[in-house]
Amino acid sequence: MPVRMIWMTVGLTSLALGFVGVILPLLPTTPFLLLAAFAFARSSPRLNAWLVNHPQFGILIRNWQRDGSIGRRTKISAAIIMALTFALSVVLGASNTVLIIQAVVLTGAATFVLTRPDSPNKD
Repeated sequence: MPVRMIWMTVGLTSLALGFVGVILPLLPTTPFLLLAAFAFARSSPRLNAWLVNHPQFGILIRNWQRDGSIGRRTKISAAIIMALTFALSVVLGASNTVLIIQAVVLTGAATFVLTRPDSPNKD
């Protein structure tokens, strides 16, 4: 299978997961869209341009590509969703092992997101 087709498959799969993440609050959208943009840049200039210029998702991708920034609203939303995810696990009675793993992973993810520079654009 040519490398271009592998990148296209990665891009389409990531795009699909990103769109599912819009509906399911526990599945992150932005990392999958960033991966899709990365893969499309290596496989399809047309799909890459479509994604980067998308009216809703394009600004997130352009900010990240430009300077690794994340908008303040996006950061706050991500932190709230991570906290709610952990709270839901507690309410549903997840085991202590699961809660510890989840706490470590979510703390790491929240730290990463919240320490990125704020984007100059409103998002």
